[in-house]
Amino acid sequence: MEISTLATYHCLAFVWYFFVAYSITHVRTEERPSEVFLYGGQWKYLTVLNLVLQAVFYGVSFLADVLRLIKKLRCAKCVISSRDLLFGVLAFPVSTFVSISFWTLYTYNRELVYPKSLDGVIPLWLNHAVHTAVLPFAVLEILATPHRYPAKKKGLILLGFVAFLYISWVLWIYSVTGEWVYPLFALFSPAGLAAFFAGSLAIIVSFYNFGEFLNRMIWGQSKFCF
Repeated sequence: MEISTLATYHCLAFVWYFFVAYSITHVRTEERPSEVFLYGGQWKYLTVLNLVLQAVFYGVSFLADVLRLIKKLRCAKCVISSRDLLFGVLAFPVSTFVSISFWTLYTYNRELVYPKSLDGVIPLWLNHAVHTAVLPFAVLEILATPHRYPAKKKGLILLGFVAFLYISWVLWIYSVTGEWVYPLFALFSPAGLAAFFAGSLAIIVSFYNFGEFLNRMIWGQSKFCF
């Protein structure tokens, strides 16, 4: 894909994610069910954090494209390295995890992750924007641009560290409020919850590996250029 076309795509994707993140974080207070958006606001939900992550990623990608267009190759190399690390370690696996885990649990019992009371608060298009569209966007990015993945050990350590931070945030919220971020967590014993978190981490690691596999199958090992 031509650099100018990539720049246009990445710019539009950045604007889209910025708009969606703005929309979900500015739901009018008086419309919110009492049990939702209390301590920590929307910032306790992985879905919302993922929107910010995607906006940052596409913003960095657009900057890399612009630097390549104006022939600032030395700066472009540094930004592209950051872009690739951000995509491989976080943007692809987190988006895939958010979409697949949400719709799997929603199909099983929506009250565990997305209570029916939210239907009157969050429009249907916004629900699909944050839980559905993120997956095809992630796949399209792999098809559009080759990404250089970090060494496997480094990538998994970074992914594990971010997962640890989010789990710590979830546990902190529970310690303060006595309420779980997701009703699903209330069904588990402490040991069961630990197993659930471990299983979720294993799943997101598998998505990391899958993204790396797709990238290698489509682009090979050597098709990286500036």
